[in-house]
Amino acid sequence: MAQDSVGLPSDFQFWMRKLSVWDQASTLETQQDTCLHLPQFQEFLRQLYEALKEMDSNAIIERFPTIGQLLAKTCWNPFILAYDESQKILIWCLCCLIKKDPQNSGESKINSWTQGLLSHILSTFRSDIKEVDLFTQVLGYAPTDYYPGLLKNMVLSLVSELRENHLNGFNTQRRMAPERVRSLSRVCVPLVTLPDFEPLVEALLTYHGHEPQEVLWPEFCDAVNEAFLLKKISLPTSAILCLWLRHLPSLENTMLRLFEKLMSSERNFLKRIECFMKDSLLPAAACHPAIFRVVDEMFRYALLETDGALEVLATLQVFTRCFVEALEKENKQLKFAFKTYFPYASPSLVMVLLQHPKDIPQGLWHQALKHISEMLKEVVEDQTHGSCGGPFESWFLFVHFGGWADMAAEQLLTSEAEAEAPEALLWLLAFSCGPGAGRQRRAQTMVEVKAVLSGLMKLLRSPTLSARDLQAAAGEGGEGAPRPPACQQLIRRLLLNFLLWAPGGHAIAREVITLMAQTDAIMHEIIGFLDQTLYRWDHLCVEAPRSRKLAQELLAELRGQA
Repeated sequence: MAQDSVGLPSDFQFWMRKLSVWDQASTLETQQDTCLHLPQFQEFLRQLYEALKEMDSNAIIERFPTIGQLLAKTCWNPFILAYDESQKILIWCLCCLIKKDPQNSGESKINSWTQGLLSHILSTFRSDIKEVDLFTQVLGYAPTDYYPGLLKNMVLSLVSELRENHLNGFNTQRRMAPERVRSLSRVCVPLVTLPDFEPLVEALLTYHGHEPQEVLWPEFCDAVNEAFLLKKISLPTSAILCLWLRHLPSLENTMLRLFEKLMSSERNFLKRIECFMKDSLLPAAACHPAIFRVVDEMFRYALLETDGALEVLATLQVFTRCFVEALEKENKQLKFAFKTYFPYASPSLVMVLLQHPKDIPQGLWHQALKHISEMLKEVVEDQTHGSCGGPFESWFLFVHFGGWADMAAEQLLTSEAEAEAPEALLWLLAFSCGPGAGRQRRAQTMVEVKAVLSGLMKLLRSPTLSARDLQAAAGEGGEGAPRPPACQQLIRRLLLNFLLWAPGGHAIAREVITLMAQTDAIMHEIIGFLDQTLYRWDHLCVEAPRSRKLAQELLAELRGQA
């Protein structure tokens, strides 16, 4: 594009002369000459915009002293405004001249003049600006005085007309024609980031006609969503919800941007992920079941594509936590049944998983986990409770509320359980490893984990504790067949819980983690576990100062090494 801009000054003078000729004469020959040159002039405008967007307004005036005359003549030429994308590119050029924070009267005058030209373009949708010009000139007002107010009133007038559409329903005499709504949204594509136009953008998004097809220009929806993602526009949640409901690509693009941000090379704390999530408005918008289902499907595909990556699982759990909070805040009385959010799941199982552990006395956590395990086992292995979709759907539902599996691991190491209870918790842990494991593999995983757990419980009663003892209890370095990756991951989770909760675990924690972290992947897994544990403890208000301090210290050290 730099090469294209080299010849701009000479092109600028050529088109300036052309516009002057077209402006002064309205003969048939002049009109034919205008139409003949429209494609070349649009390309010139495009090159001009590429040059303008790299400069501030002062530099623009310095390089193109007569740019105001050129743009003004262009604005008043109906042939140019009607041709292809010339109107849109012209508005882009005008937006380059506006300073959001004018520092002196000169910059304020340029802003006011530019607002006048934008008002003229918008006038094709509402009124004849020439009459306004004549009236204000007779009264003796300068353009600086009335153009900002005129633009504001123009926007408010269009907003009012769009809202009347909604109120008047099928009263076609007072409704804005769908073609005008569509054209207006197209004109607004380059204007969406200007504060003066925010009310109009919101009114277009919340416009509800009775047309069978979407009337808003797709590029308008793309532009609004892009501006929202880049924080160049401030819109209420209701307007963003309307945007995503009427334009699915915008919602999908928002999710993809969120994945890119969260899955970047920089490892994010879950608290930071929660801030990203709430800032995106996705949890609040997901209170509408249609939005939730799309977001949930994208998480489903992300899990399948990444083979259940821990980062995706953690992000899904943060999203679910934020979504449930938004749902509780918005719906004192539920507008939609939970079945509309989780259509493949057993309603009774959903209600049990939705319980907040903080609302259950800590002494009853064990019973709650046992109940969840029994219900899931019936659904997965006996196909009861009205569930459909197979084991994957049950696993996918369960990992939304993955904190229950983490609690099960802690409970196995910290509570005095009755004899049969651990079997239920062991099954829950084995099931959390993934949906691909059938009944036989889950049973084998339970045997492996139970043996490790037995060794760890013996070490709890041992007066001395060493890293080698812990390694032996975990069955590492033996000559048996290698464990499946999911089983190894589960055993590492038990060992890390042991280090945090066992009295002697604190002294050997660093040495054990050094032996454990043989690869970068395992190192990041351990970092994720510690971060997730601290995040969960914060939400559960767990009082464990020594364990919390150790987890915080280990997390800081490992992040420094990663």
